[in-house]
Amino acid sequence: MHCLPNAPVVIGCCGGGSNLSGIALPFVPDDEVRLVAAEPSSCPTLTEGTFDYDFGDTAGMTPLLAMYTLGHEFVPPPIHAGGLRYHGDAPIVSSLVRSGRMEAVAYPQGKTFEASIQFANAEGKLPAPETGHAIRAVIDEALAAKETGEERVILFNFSGHGLLDLSAYDDYLHGRLIDA
Repeated sequence: MHCLPNAPVVIGCCGGGSNLSGIALPFVPDDEVRLVAAEPSSCPTLTEGTFDYDFGDTAGMTPLLAMYTLGHEFVPPPIHAGGLRYHGDAPIVSSLVRSGRMEAVAYPQGKTFEASIQFANAEGKLPAPETGHAIRAVIDEALAAKETGEERVILFNFSGHGLLDLSAYDDYLHGRLIDA
C-alpha cells in the first residue's frame, strides 16, 4: 500500500484501537487515504510489539487473539500520564498495520503534552492526553506538508477533553512530568 505523498490522512490515537477504529475504518477501502495510528512510546504495541496470539486481558481469561502485543503481563511505566496503556491492539487494527494499510507512530508524553498545549492555545479546548497523541501526529503531518509546500487534508479524532487530567497538565507545565 503506497499512497501519494500528499494523500489525505486520517489520524487517531491508539491504545487498544477503539478511537482509532471509529475514525479510520470507514476509509480502509479508499487506497488514496493514509491511515495513521498514534501511540505512546511508553506502551508501543504497534511500533515495537510483536504480532502474536495473546490474551485480550491481563488475567488471561479471553480467547487468544492475533494482535500486536507487548504481552498480556505487560505493565506500563507508572510515570505515564497520557493514557493508552493497553498491552495489545485490536485484531483488525493489528491486521491493518501488519499488511501495511495503516501506519503507526509513537510519541513520548512530553511531545504529546506540548502538542496539546499548542492545540488548547489555538482552539480553546484542552485535549485529553490520549488525544494529544493524535494531535502530535497532526502537527507533524501539517509541518511536513508545509515544508514541501503541499496541500494536505488531515482528519483526526478529537476523542476527549482533558478536564479530568488537569493534574497531569500541571505536572507537565511545572516540569514534574517525566518523559517516557
